[in-house]
Amino acid sequence: MPMIVALLALLAQDALDQVKTEMAKNEAVLVDVREQKEWDEGHIEGALLLPLSWLRDASKESVAEKLPAKKILYVHCRSGARARTAAGMLKKQGYDARPLKSGFEELVQAGFTRAK
Repeated sequence: MPMIVALLALLAQDALDQVKTEMAKNEAVLVDVREQKEWDEGHIEGALLLPLSWLRDASKESVAEKLPAKKILYVHCRSGARARTAAGMLKKQGYDARPLKSGFEELVQAGFTRAK
């Protein structure tokens, strides 16, 4: 069983390395769907804040003003549940939205830079 856990951790890291690569090539954006208070307590440098509570009520036009249309949107939250919900909503609007299983703290541990 420990070997399976180690393998899953390695696969998750590989996926996060891909996210970093896509972002470095300016082909992807990290979208944080946590609430403003959580964002204020710490967030990833370069991420966009789009709280799930706002997204639920926002018009398609309002969303379009905040997000790039032609980039991959890697969506994250604290633990993954809100990211899955938000990514589903964004996909319905035509975005290439991909929820991350890794939450904010895991992203920091994986080497994403915490904003100052």
